[in-house]
Amino acid sequence: MLSFQFLLDYSEDIQGEILFVLYKLFLLNVSQDGDYPPSLFGHFSKLLHLALEVLMKAQSDVVRLNCIAFLTVMIQRGFFQTASMTEATSWSSYDVDHLMETNEQISDGPLVILFAEAVKGPLLSSDNQVQIATLDLLYLYLTGKDVLENEIQVFVEENIADYAFEVLRLSGCKDPTIKSCIQLLDLLATAEQAFRQRLRIGFMALIPVLHHVAEIPFHPVQTETLRLIWNSIENCPGVVSKSHVEEISLSLTGMLKKNLDGEIGMLPETFTLACSILVALMKSSSSYEISSFLLSIQEASRNCILTCLINYRKYPGQFCNSLHLLKEAYAYSCGMNPTSSINTELRRSIIDVCKTHILPWFMRSLHEIEDEDIAVAILENFYSILLQESDIETKIFANVLFTSSWFSFAYGCLGFLPSEKMKMKVYLIFSVMTDIILGDDSGRSIRDAAPYLPSDPVDLLLLLGHKSSQNLELSSWQLAVLLLLYISSLYDDRLADDKLVLASLEQYILLNSSENTHGASVLGIFINLYALYRGLAKVSYQIPYSPEAEKIVFHLLSEKDWDLLSTRIHVTALKWLFQQEKICNVLSAQMLKFCRSNFSEVTQINIHGEANQKIDVYVVAELVASADNFLAMLMVFLLGEIEEQYSEYDIVSLVNTIIHIIEISPSASDQFCMHGIAGAIKNLYYKFGHSSSPDTFMATSELVFCIFQAVHSESLSDDEPWVAIVIIDYLIPSVAADGWAPATLISLGILSMVLHHSANQVMVEASKTILLSTPLLSLVNTTIANACSKVPSLVDQDKGMRSGEVLVFVLSLLFFSLKSLHVVLPGIMDCQYLLDPTSIPQPWPHISIHCHDLCKLLHFGSIPIKLLSSQYLLELFSRIEDERSRKPDTLKFRTHYLSSVMAVLEGQIFSSDITVAMNCSLCLSIIIRWQDAEMEVSAIQRSNWSRFIVEELVMSLAAPSLASKVFMLHYKPTVHIAVALLRRKEIPQWMASIFDESCISAITRNITNCNLSAELVLLLRELLKHGFLNDEQIAALNKVFQECKKCIYTDKLQHYGAEEKTLNVAAASDYLGKVCQFLIRLMTTQPSNSVESIRSESGKRELLEEIDLFSKCLMRDD
Repeated sequence: MLSFQFLLDYSEDIQGEILFVLYKLFLLNVSQDGDYPPSLFGHFSKLLHLALEVLMKAQSDVVRLNCIAFLTVMIQRGFFQTASMTEATSWSSYDVDHLMETNEQISDGPLVILFAEAVKGPLLSSDNQVQIATLDLLYLYLTGKDVLENEIQVFVEENIADYAFEVLRLSGCKDPTIKSCIQLLDLLATAEQAFRQRLRIGFMALIPVLHHVAEIPFHPVQTETLRLIWNSIENCPGVVSKSHVEEISLSLTGMLKKNLDGEIGMLPETFTLACSILVALMKSSSSYEISSFLLSIQEASRNCILTCLINYRKYPGQFCNSLHLLKEAYAYSCGMNPTSSINTELRRSIIDVCKTHILPWFMRSLHEIEDEDIAVAILENFYSILLQESDIETKIFANVLFTSSWFSFAYGCLGFLPSEKMKMKVYLIFSVMTDIILGDDSGRSIRDAAPYLPSDPVDLLLLLGHKSSQNLELSSWQLAVLLLLYISSLYDDRLADDKLVLASLEQYILLNSSENTHGASVLGIFINLYALYRGLAKVSYQIPYSPEAEKIVFHLLSEKDWDLLSTRIHVTALKWLFQQEKICNVLSAQMLKFCRSNFSEVTQINIHGEANQKIDVYVVAELVASADNFLAMLMVFLLGEIEEQYSEYDIVSLVNTIIHIIEISPSASDQFCMHGIAGAIKNLYYKFGHSSSPDTFMATSELVFCIFQAVHSESLSDDEPWVAIVIIDYLIPSVAADGWAPATLISLGILSMVLHHSANQVMVEASKTILLSTPLLSLVNTTIANACSKVPSLVDQDKGMRSGEVLVFVLSLLFFSLKSLHVVLPGIMDCQYLLDPTSIPQPWPHISIHCHDLCKLLHFGSIPIKLLSSQYLLELFSRIEDERSRKPDTLKFRTHYLSSVMAVLEGQIFSSDITVAMNCSLCLSIIIRWQDAEMEVSAIQRSNWSRFIVEELVMSLAAPSLASKVFMLHYKPTVHIAVALLRRKEIPQWMASIFDESCISAITRNITNCNLSAELVLLLRELLKHGFLNDEQIAALNKVFQECKKCIYTDKLQHYGAEEKTLNVAAASDYLGKVCQFLIRLMTTQPSNSVESIRSESGKRELLEEIDLFSKCLMRDD
């Protein structure tokens, strides 16, 4: 042992050799059962002191490594711990001074302090192997089972943590060094107070380490690194800068994303620490207004939730951490600058996670949840979201809860997890949902009563079965119960059986009806509930009710200040109320208030709908149209009850509301008519004439037109009131005094609608009054004469002028007069006189227009005037055609007169408006048939114009541009001219030269199933009849026809469909312009009485019919 006394005197090389020998000796001479070598017993402490002294003074890395190896074996064999424990009671019996008498004095301090001093030099070594060995030596010692907590603190106070952070900083993120440093620092961190200051200084060295370990799956010190970072953020305020926040959050977000995608895995503790670090960062002041951090939080919170939902059965404990992160993220977004776009987007994302992922999972997996804390955490998240009730996204989330039967589900949660904490969370959510839907802190009563309310909804109903006059606390509980029933019922969420709820409501009103405890809001809630469950009882036909309770409810409605407009109401409840004849007076007053609010564009009755929006008049329109309630009768009653107490504002608002209802639901007009609205309108006209109340008169006229526009003719059975409404006596003097004002034009439109409906054998007397009115006839003739006198400048005058609208209304009156005459006054119309007034004397006077005036308007008028004029001509020619078919010899035509008409019609064949062109071509076709019947040489047969038309048609059909949209629209009118010529008894000779074989072959080659039309098939059918098609052409056409039929049956043919026409009739955005457009549309969609070739639109049905006719014609030829 004397060699050890002089160990410190030897050179470093000798010291290294001696230490290596000691290392081998202790490594090899310890028996397997752990007994010490007898020759070395009792010298461990001296050897350790000497070895540590050598390590402290050594400059050679070889000596350091041998010394560290020796110390490592000593620690592994427990000698170091034994010596340290022995030293704690007394110093070794050996004389240290004697051992070191020729050397420097060995430190007199405790062994642990000497150990701490000794390792500082090796930790600063340039040899990474020495550093790692030293770090591992420290870790090996500190992880020993006999190490005391104060020993770890000694190492921290001796600055070992600072040395470790420095090694970590200079390591370049090399794995062996990172592992050794981080695991040592994690151990030193257990000395919390002493380590905290060192951690503040060394924190920056952890950031690059985090980036490194985050990229490696299950890195050995991944968890320890995150724990150190969390410790830094949590316990060292201000240590994290804005750049640190960005770096840490990006690394953690990347880890969580890769974990979700399955690229890397994470230990449960690592996952928990990642969530905790993000929460700690959100609480740090350095994280405010960092957009990238908000984006990281948004992604990380979503990824955490999705990961937990996927792995719930494997790691259920992680869910609480994710939910806590989500809750803190939402609170963070509502903190500083909550209205910023990035914070709003974060809230929107969190709400989306809740409604898209958490809520469905929660409702689906409730019975799999064993930990109540998870359910509570979910409810806390929902509650924190709902507290921000002014946020649009929050209201959307609340609506998702409502429409997911949240109330019944929440009570199911209470049945499965029946704790007081769960109950309070559930009722708090109920209260804030009530605040959202009703506003004004309406859910306070639920919040206040929550501790006393039962968890079972059936027990809730029992609270309603008590008299609460002497118990204000019970009264507040009953209000909470009513609110819960009311809010849940708005979304068809039933908390109990309908029969049981109705019985409880009846018991409540029977016991408490005499008490003055029913405020307006409470009464409204109760009435809505009672009406709903009575309505449901009526549907089921099996739920009994109490007549006495009903009587009390009706009495309360008439006596109390009940306001139907103040609360939301289920549509079933609303319908039941309007089915009760006993409360019609009360409901009529409510409807008048409704009309006032509707007219002033204020929110009206809040009706429960699919999205629980404030639907206002739409559900009222649905109720009127349903015909199973008294609502239509009530509104007609209000309209007819015009007394002095009603202001003009009330009348106009009521009229406008009825108009709005009809516009929403046209079938409502039938209900109004069946309940006698004609009589009410007649009274309005008589009591509020145009001179005394222009606004009321105009509103009433609009209502009449709206009714005629929507009503089915069979609903207009009562003729007497409508005769009185035909306001010709007002119309004539008003036009004479003020010209054509909007009110007079609307009146003219009403007359047109009366005539339109008279074609269905209704309002016959009213129509006779119109048709035979001499003043009206004079007014119409004067208007037409004035218009015709202004040609050829008629187009310029019509554009943007009132005269254009006047002509539209007058022509519509003339058109519907023509349609009505043969029904209302059969035999009075003389077609010969209308077509050629110079050939016969004037018949009985009635509203009509001569053909030559129509031709002037057709030639010189604007597009709307051309359209109506051509439509009238087509209708007139169709009537003449019918009469000729019955009496062939009664009508005679002057060739010169017809030639002038034909010239006008030919000029419109290529009109820019396809309907005008089609009408004119059909009129020409009819004239050709008349001339053919008279055996005359047709003017059109001699005309170069007719040949030009046919040649243009053939060139278009044979040209490659066949499939263009413009061609598809504008070749169709000319087809009818060609067909009419082919149907003559003597076909013009030039037709054969135009439709030669090469031309028809070119046409058939260009025809495809995409550009085929009914008109084109009609032309081909006529060519087939007259032998113009050969077998090859017929075969090609049949192939195209088959493809076309297949496409139609599989709904793949897209080139058909009526194009929406927009006519420039004055200002089409105003009411008068809309009426003009409606009248034009009504005229142009009227069925005509012409022959098979006349069609207003070539659609799929017409195309199929023409293909079938072509096939039949082919079979007859065969």
